[in-house]
Amino acid sequence: MYGCCDCECEHESGLSATPLRAKTSIIPRYNGKVPPAFDALLMISFGGPEQREDVIPFLENVLRGRDVPRERLHAVAAHYYHFGGRSPLNDQNRALIAALGEVVKIPIYWGNRNWHPLLTDTLRQMSADGVRRAIAFPTSAFGSYSGCRQYLENIQRARAEVGDGAPEIVKIPPFSAHPLFLEAMTDRVQAALAELPGARVVFTAHSVPLSMAQASPYVEQLEVASRSVAEAAGAGEWTLAYQSRSGPPAQPWLGPDICDYLRESPRDTIIAPIGFLSDHMEVIYDLDTEARAVSEELGMHMVRAGTVGTHPAIIRMIAELIEREPEPCAATCCPAPQRPAIKR
Repeated sequence: MYGCCDCECEHESGLSATPLRAKTSIIPRYNGKVPPAFDALLMISFGGPEQREDVIPFLENVLRGRDVPRERLHAVAAHYYHFGGRSPLNDQNRALIAALGEVVKIPIYWGNRNWHPLLTDTLRQMSADGVRRAIAFPTSAFGSYSGCRQYLENIQRARAEVGDGAPEIVKIPPFSAHPLFLEAMTDRVQAALAELPGARVVFTAHSVPLSMAQASPYVEQLEVASRSVAEAAGAGEWTLAYQSRSGPPAQPWLGPDICDYLRESPRDTIIAPIGFLSDHMEVIYDLDTEARAVSEELGMHMVRAGTVGTHPAIIRMIAELIEREPEPCAATCCPAPQRPAIKR
């Protein structure tokens, strides 16, 4: 599904839009105080079901307005049912917020695209709390329509629904080249190499339609980041593959698919999901379940590197990013893909 790669934390009442108040700092801050221009931090993520009964309503939310066959919806639902109907994404977002709460001196709010806490509800709470201008951290490091422009559209739509009094939201742009993101990912790859010395490294990211990739810096940013991490980690051989394709067979998407790549070249492999910030459903199903099954079938050793998650460097990165006014995205950045007309 478009955008399922967004991950993309643990807090007691995760369905509430109540802000999480920052605790005493335990990590040195880079530039002193947060500028008074921002009076809150808003984390925006994809969202995921919390229980089995949530799965179908959640997927219907994701697919609203799209001509997706019902059988495809139920096929994706089976991935969630495999893990009891609960996505790990919300818990991972709660963990990220808890870690940020040790560093960030302003209230932290959390809103999702597709499941509770929904972005519109969160903005209503922010408005009621008197928040006037917030900086938004989207849980997506790379530039594409679903990873960048769509967040801006989500924010604009939510603000319109809230109406007068909705806070201004300033979005942090994609951060794949940030040294602290690369440091965190390098640590994850080095840990995996320690488990399987000498193995090649295959970086993965969510596949997207070629029309989306060609209109954005997605592939270029992935290649640059993967090369930087591979060199810093001391990987002797690396490549980039994709996962989680969901479009119709006739529509061209980015490849190669990670499972196809493993079958074509069965060798000891470290899979490093650089395109994902946390170990959410598409990581634990597509890599830890499907790719691992392929590896075992082929008799090859496979180690999956961790995502950056709550690595201390990521916490420092976010604390640093919210301390300055971000450069706005260009008005033409990451446009929506042009889907071919349906012949009738």
